[in-house]
Amino acid sequence: MPTFPDGVITSYTDGPFGLMRSRAVGRPQPGVPEVVVVQGMAVASYLLPGVGALAGWTRAHLLELPGLAGSGDPPHELSVPEYGRAVAGWLTATRAEPVLLAGHSSGTQVAAEAAAGHPLVAGLMLASPTVDPAVRPFPRLALRFLQDGRIEPPGLTRTHLPEWRRAGPRRLAHLVRACLRHDIERALRRLTVSLLVLRGADDVLSTPVWARRLVATAPEGHYEEVPGAHGFPWLDPTSWSEPARKFSGDL
Repeated sequence: MPTFPDGVITSYTDGPFGLMRSRAVGRPQPGVPEVVVVQGMAVASYLLPGVGALAGWTRAHLLELPGLAGSGDPPHELSVPEYGRAVAGWLTATRAEPVLLAGHSSGTQVAAEAAAGHPLVAGLMLASPTVDPAVRPFPRLALRFLQDGRIEPPGLTRTHLPEWRRAGPRRLAHLVRACLRHDIERALRRLTVSLLVLRGADDVLSTPVWARRLVATAPEGHYEEVPGAHGFPWLDPTSWSEPARKFSGDL
């Protein structure tokens, strides 16, 4: 099991679609952007070890979306662009300096929407981006999800269960449909900052061909593979820290 960080500071911020919880670790460093990580598919806590690794060189935040994890319920079920507006609103309400905005899995789609044209986003990092056309439509995605579950490290699913229960089956089904309807490439074509795409070498939900295509949509893009499957930040929380640190140094 990865180590969860100490000294986590929890905050709640009112946004356009309800109360949003964030958890922060580390201290701000002069001249270094803070990192804001958007949660994955209805789950957030599995990213805390990875956020703790990022906190080795900056202050890092784990941001939870309306209706999910520890955030309040939205007024209605949200689309991916609306989740993006929620993240953009949180940035505007809480940040004074530009950040490195990141997302993991379905959080990459939300982060891409929030980053487009936002003055407080200095760069965008997508880890295990979704949804690759190679794994559409839903039956194929479901099969790949089951395959991924067989190669993920122990403890990951167990960490997800309380947050999946909180979301409930209807919201989970809505999230899957919303992500399948969303085109992350269209959002990235509106991006005006540099992009870093990280992919686990054994990820069956995201192909290297598509990940490199995402990189090509940005004004300046970088692609890097790390060990592990789709949930690589859980397998090795430090695996995204050094690429993110190097990337942030060029922002």
